[in-house]
Amino acid sequence: MTTGATVWLTGLPSAGKTTIATALADTLRAQGRRVEVLDGDEIREFLSAGLGFSREDRHTNVQRIGFVAELLASHGVLVLVPVIAPYADSREAVRKRHQAQGTGYLEVHVATPVDVCSVRDVKGLYARQAAGELTGLTGVDDPYEVPDKPDLRIETHGSTVEQSAAAVHALLVERGLTI
Repeated sequence: MTTGATVWLTGLPSAGKTTIATALADTLRAQGRRVEVLDGDEIREFLSAGLGFSREDRHTNVQRIGFVAELLASHGVLVLVPVIAPYADSREAVRKRHQAQGTGYLEVHVATPVDVCSVRDVKGLYARQAAGELTGLTGVDDPYEVPDKPDLRIETHGSTVEQSAAAVHALLVERGLTI
């Protein structure tokens, strides 16, 4: 059986997490890999409906996603998880769960500055926050705890989507998780 693993892409809203994950998934599928993308927005709609954005609810959301990711990865799927996951302790709990199960886990920090994210603003969150229509925006008026030692840090404001996806792919190759 092919070795599965979870690749957690964390970063601010509009950092490029899902865009990178989608591009990487296309490349991996073309190589014959079983891949799933667990997008944070989709998970919130279907698996974590009813949760808010308090610290506790965000932690619960991350743990649910981490559980599903580990389950899939333990069955040989390469799981790409583009989710903000703003709190270091929540991400660490997911990592520890993977380690306890003997399942591979890589953390990728999509390190896009907030000013670049606010220009991209694919969901209009930064504009709504600036207009006073939204509070609790991660990285603006709610905390984002930058990973201390991610397996990879990508600065998307200095590279293309293809270059960013290639950097994650190179990490997977280096760790023996794909060709």
